[in-house]
Amino acid sequence: MAGTGIFTEILDGEVYKYYSDGEWKTSSSGKSVAIINPSTRKTQYKVQACTQEEVNKVMELAKSAQKSWAKTPLWKRAELLHKAAAILKDNKTPIAESLVKEIAKPAKDSVTEVVRSGDLISYCAEEGVRILGEGKFLLSDSFPGNERTKYCLTSKIPLGVVLAIPPFNYPVNLAVSKIAPALIAGNSLVLKPPTQGAVSCLHMVHCFHLAGFPKGLISCITGKGSEIGDFLTMHPAVNCISFTGGDTGISISKKAGMIPLQMELGGKDACIVLEDADLDLVASNIIKGGFSYSGQRCTAVKVVLVMESVADELVEKVKAKVAKLTVGPPEENCDITAVVSESSANFIEGLVMDAKDKGATFCQEYKREGNLIWPLLLDNVRPDMRIAWEEPFGPVLPVLRINSVEEGINHCNASNFGLQGCVFTKDINKAILISDAMETGTVQINSAPARGPDHFPFQGLKDSGIGSQGVTNSINLMTKVKTTVINLPTPSYSMGHGFISRL
Repeated sequence: MAGTGIFTEILDGEVYKYYSDGEWKTSSSGKSVAIINPSTRKTQYKVQACTQEEVNKVMELAKSAQKSWAKTPLWKRAELLHKAAAILKDNKTPIAESLVKEIAKPAKDSVTEVVRSGDLISYCAEEGVRILGEGKFLLSDSFPGNERTKYCLTSKIPLGVVLAIPPFNYPVNLAVSKIAPALIAGNSLVLKPPTQGAVSCLHMVHCFHLAGFPKGLISCITGKGSEIGDFLTMHPAVNCISFTGGDTGISISKKAGMIPLQMELGGKDACIVLEDADLDLVASNIIKGGFSYSGQRCTAVKVVLVMESVADELVEKVKAKVAKLTVGPPEENCDITAVVSESSANFIEGLVMDAKDKGATFCQEYKREGNLIWPLLLDNVRPDMRIAWEEPFGPVLPVLRINSVEEGINHCNASNFGLQGCVFTKDINKAILISDAMETGTVQINSAPARGPDHFPFQGLKDSGIGSQGVTNSINLMTKVKTTVINLPTPSYSMGHGFISRL
């Protein structure tokens, strides 16, 4: 169970501790932050409400620890990461349990997230050893007007302190996708977990602690965003911010100084369905893409743009599959579970009511109990409805009927988001042309949008983000190039003649 066994030391009575200087500590604030179970709507856990002074201490320690860590051989960094990955996977059960309780993720999917996270850490360790173990050697005479009198050696060096802020929906996986690249690259890491998902993150951090990473190198600060959020993101000790979430990321980007930013801020992922598409394949992917984890995924299908001639048939196929989705508690591995909070449920309901008032066709009866919203397919949605543009982050999916491919592309590109999209057709030539025209970071052909495998590049355009994720891209973003130039008194060419005379 969460907070027991090897995790006993991370709990102080009813409140989970925060992690600093290689120790689990209680905040001097004497306050805690409640984590509400989305299913029961009752307090499930409590975490420390850390102070700004504790943030300052963590940053001071992180700066100091990073200096030593940067001198640690790559193979040793990788060895510790592999060890942390193994400990994480060995303890998947209690960590998955906390995911079930604090974000209502189905039990089976919670275990999958933890195992996937362990695999990501190990892959990152291996990739880091390869790409950071190589540099570049440049010769000056490759540029016009120069003799071979300069040898340029380049390598990748760490940035310093990386601040990682993962979201509630994948708190473990999207934390380690930031932590592992930062550490293998020689950085120190300060983690600010989401409130919903904080306990899962604390368990995960303990796995790194048990692996034996140096004190101060990894920290995990919990607390209210209103009290320490801006203080963290604007802290002068921070050299890089990796954030996954929503509109908060835009605010962070405006306040952060001259530091690298890696941000994924959501999407309105469009699914364009052509007349020649395999509609059974489309329907299966709409269910998987639109309703997995109750639609609370940045890469969920958020709007279906289907050619009018096949719309009736597709809607009927999707309706039949929606009817088979199970609804209930995450402990029972139901397909649809409670959304993360009451405010989220209220927002989703607002979008539904707006669509109802404006004449959308309800393919199912709208039903809600607390934070639990039954899956809903909305047909005949028009562009004047909010749900045609806004991201519900819930089990509600709009269908817009289109009369041309251009109409679908235009709707996709009119969005302020540009994370992912997908197109279904049997004509690969059309698929490539549509993919090129869609203003999104990724386009999936004949499959629903998805983040992963975790080594694939993952990025968004427009308000969907800055920078690119994926193991290799994250490592590169969390390093900078260092150049050393050797200047020779006279030109020197390999195997050249006249060596003795030049001396």
